[in-house]
Amino acid sequence: MDVKRSGHRQRQAEATKRQVATAARDLFATNGYVATTIAAIAEAADIPAQTIYSAFGGKAKILRVIAWGAVAALDVDRAHEEALAAPDPADGLRMAATVQRRQFAEMYDVIAVYQEAARTDPDIAADLHTIAGNRERAFRRHVAAIEADLVPGLGVDDGLAIYLALVLPEIYRTFVVERGWTADRYGEWLGAALVRQLLGR
Repeated sequence: MDVKRSGHRQRQAEATKRQVATAARDLFATNGYVATTIAAIAEAADIPAQTIYSAFGGKAKILRVIAWGAVAALDVDRAHEEALAAPDPADGLRMAATVQRRQFAEMYDVIAVYQEAARTDPDIAADLHTIAGNRERAFRRHVAAIEADLVPGLGVDDGLAIYLALVLPEIYRTFVVERGWTADRYGEWLGAALVRQLLGR
């Protein structure tokens, strides 16, 4: 019986966290990270503020839960491994572009909030630094794997720099958010740009 009660409490706690995260994500996207208060999240989620503080401790933890949940659902690591394993390097780069398109389409709002939050919250800034480092290592591994196929004279370091520039969230924002491109059109452009700039095709 105690085990059942414990399991029920755990499920309730997880449901509460999801409810808070959903409400917070909407508010962060609409009002920004700095302007969103725990009180506003509590009201939107219909959860007492004290319960939110007990479960999360503050806005930074809520944002982390939102981000890790979104990333986990995308299974980015597996998708990058599949792109890396493609026999044709051009196909691999197009697959990587599709991964990036999915990330931006599903969680650009979270990325933008993270960038805003990092300007005022040292913990979030540290998170963003870690995320950027992980991305760069994954991209470097891909570029190094196709080094023999790179444009003549283009080394791994410069190839990585080009890759990083092309996948900047600001480019996605310009095309999709500001200029009205679809996410699919952005993905096709990114794939073609990576192939052209890195492989010369």
